[in-house]
This record gives sequence, C-alpha cells and structure tokens, in this order.
Amino acid sequence: MEIVSRDGVTPFITLDGSEIREYAHPRSSPAEAQSLAEATVPVGGCTLAHHHLVTEELYLFVAGRGTLRLGDESAAVRAGDCVVIPPGVVHGLVNDGDEPLVLLCCCAPAYRHEDTVLEGDGDEPG
Repeated sequence: MEIVSRDGVTPFITLDGSEIREYAHPRSSPAEAQSLAEATVPVGGCTLAHHHLVTEELYLFVAGRGTLRLGDESAAVRAGDCVVIPPGVVHGLVNDGDEPLVLLCCCAPAYRHEDTVLEGDGDEPG
C-alpha cells in the first residue's frame, strides 16, 4: 500500500499555467492508467485555454469559485462541482473569486505535457 501525503508532494507548473501537486501517476506511483492531481489557480489568475488530444479529464472543485470555459460555453463553478472534459474540447479556468480556486484533476490516460495543446499563440486565457 502506498499513501501519499500532500506535504510530501512538490508542486510544479503545467503548460496551462496552473500549480499542480500530482498525487498519483504511472511514472511515480502504482497507478497504471490514470493520474490524480490537485490544481490551484490563484485569486485573479487563470489557466491558458488548451485541449488534450486523447486525455479525458474530471475536475472536482474543492475550494473557491471561478468561471470554466468548456468549448463554446462558460459557466460559474464552485466547491462541490464536478465537470467532465472530453478529449479535444478547449477549456480553461478563471479565478474570479476571493480565495484560491482549488480542484482535483483526474486524467485518463495519465497527464502528459505532450498531450496538451495550447490555443492561439499559447497566451489565450481560459
């Protein structure tokens, strides 16, 4: 059995600009087909609009509030909401709340930088 503590996970910045703490991934844990990470978007921050070629994502919001762009739609999201993001659909987040926007991201197959395609010139906000 492997138990991963948040205190032992070093954060990194993904291509979309969010701070990530990766709890499970095939390269670093017993997980074989998916990854689980905690993402944090600071107050006033956003992720860059992007899509994934083959990865399906689940976002479970655990703190804060913001706006999620998913394809041609935008919607308010907050702690307790869950969204499924199919492969190929452009998405991004804006934290328009007054506290960090924190979410759990489950990716299947596991997250890879090579599977992330930034929109436009790579500077289009969520």
